[in-house]
Amino acid sequence: MSEPAELAPDGAPLFLVDELPPGDTVLVTGHEARHAVDVLRLTAGERVRVADGAGTVVAGVVAAAGTEGLQVEVLSRHEVPVPEPELVLVQALPKGDRGPLAVELATELGVDRIVPWTASRCVTRWRDDRVDKGLAKWRSAARAASKQARRPRVPEVTEPMSTREVCGLLGDTDLALVLHEQARRPFAAVDLPAEGVVAVVVGPEGGITDGEAVAFRAAGAVVVRLGEEVLRTSTAGPAALAALSARTRWT
Repeated sequence: MSEPAELAPDGAPLFLVDELPPGDTVLVTGHEARHAVDVLRLTAGERVRVADGAGTVVAGVVAAAGTEGLQVEVLSRHEVPVPEPELVLVQALPKGDRGPLAVELATELGVDRIVPWTASRCVTRWRDDRVDKGLAKWRSAARAASKQARRPRVPEVTEPMSTREVCGLLGDTDLALVLHEQARRPFAAVDLPAEGVVAVVVGPEGGITDGEAVAFRAAGAVVVRLGEEVLRTSTAGPAALAALSARTRWT
């Protein structure tokens, strides 16, 4: 069933749950319910949306809000299609909290998949015993930003990839762009596909090495300059995603 605009407009609060069971009601519990009750102060009769993060969304009205959670009466249920083209961000590991920040901004600006990249010049290194912790932070940031942006699909955060693995990924895309401040070709001069997969590669604070640039070109990537300014690694990706969305999705 499609979602009637008058029942739950896209601006209605969105809550994410691990699973959406069938039925006429959905119970939202845990942190999501506390946020709904204690922060948003939702009461019976208000319109909301509940999603599973994978594209299934129910629109409904609050039937009850209290200590047991947020009980939502389901008015409609539908699937949100995967946007085209799919946008992939290959993000070199930044220092400190700039990794989750890059994920947060990229999520708000429409990324569909985020690939942590262990580039040669990365200051940060996820040792074997820290990979799970690092991924947990990035995935948590993606989920929180999805809720903030009210997008029903939470972007995938993959396992970390080496340069060789990234080359394999780029070879399977319809367009791969590597951001480099010394590139001659401007981003705006690149023709973009209307569908398929578009990947953007962002280097670390120390930049992309010549060897990495050569490997990416050999995999079919195009090295481009996003603008005259040199952006931080945590903002370059989101800026490119915004530019991509403006030319492919925001029309």
